[in-house]
Amino acid sequence: MKVLVTGGCGFIGSAVVRHILEETDAHVVNVDALTYAANPASLADHAGDARYAFEKVDIRDGVELARVFERHDPGAVMHLAAESHVDRSIGGPATFIDTNIVGTYRLLEVVRAHWRELAPKRQAAFRFHHVSTDEVFGTLGETGSFTEETPYAPNSPYSASKAGSDHLVRAWHHTYGLPVVSSHGSNTYGPRQFPEKLIPLMILNGLDGTPLPVYGTGENVRDWLHVEDHARALWMVLTTGRVGERYTVGGDSEKRNIEVVETICDTLDALRPVDRPRRDLIVSVTDRPGHDFRYAIDATKIKHALGWAPQHDFAGGIRQTIDWYLANEDWWRPLRQGVYTGQRLGTKK
Repeated sequence: MKVLVTGGCGFIGSAVVRHILEETDAHVVNVDALTYAANPASLADHAGDARYAFEKVDIRDGVELARVFERHDPGAVMHLAAESHVDRSIGGPATFIDTNIVGTYRLLEVVRAHWRELAPKRQAAFRFHHVSTDEVFGTLGETGSFTEETPYAPNSPYSASKAGSDHLVRAWHHTYGLPVVSSHGSNTYGPRQFPEKLIPLMILNGLDGTPLPVYGTGENVRDWLHVEDHARALWMVLTTGRVGERYTVGGDSEKRNIEVVETICDTLDALRPVDRPRRDLIVSVTDRPGHDFRYAIDATKIKHALGWAPQHDFAGGIRQTIDWYLANEDWWRPLRQGVYTGQRLGTKK
């Protein structure tokens, strides 16, 4: 089996590529434009693997995508390429619309043309897995959880762009018969995450002794999903999910943002002691516009239908994540010194 993965040098995408190469006998074609959050170093251990190929291509370029499909002839697609940071979408939504909606459209059209030309047996086995987010469902109050039946109510430019791409995928399935499966993951964390996101930003700021900015009071709640659990779930959805179905994927680890930051502080204090507690570095900053209060996932469907369950609890997963950043400064230090230095994002223009 040959799987084409878009965005395979990103955080979740690279975890998916590693999972496939390390846990299955499938071949991988990684299609990535190498924008700011992509890092080929995340796949350095597999650069010479005979089952791995890399194509530097933007999903908005239909001509180049068609060349890649003709050259590699994949039997499945996992679509993870996307602009994904809510804060950046607030200050610059155009890139999110262009990549997440227009790019998904370009990809769907190339995939549809490829799929139609396959022999009947390969056509029946072909799958297009669209990887989405729980943020398309909007926000929850103190109770309740998102399920596959939750109505869409995106509140940020990012989530709106992902909702748009979700609807395109659904339409291509119902109108053209393209065999698709979709998934909605909760907040994902773990090693190799670009340092603009909450957990790596707090770890690296804590190591550098710089302020730890927390939006508002830090009471916003997220369901944290370890990236290795997410990658495993995505592979199961691709290979065993039912065509036309959606699956919500969560880590069973709801935490307030302030709890997450305090856990990171206390863990760093134990592993890398400094003169004063790192909790003293926590500062409240103006909340970002339209900040959703709470996300939570009911993952009953994927657990019962596909037999998936998270293997990492948050306590073990965050410790493993911190340990990785401590041991891999050569991966993140160049990013902090060049691409992203820790500056505030997510303000209105």
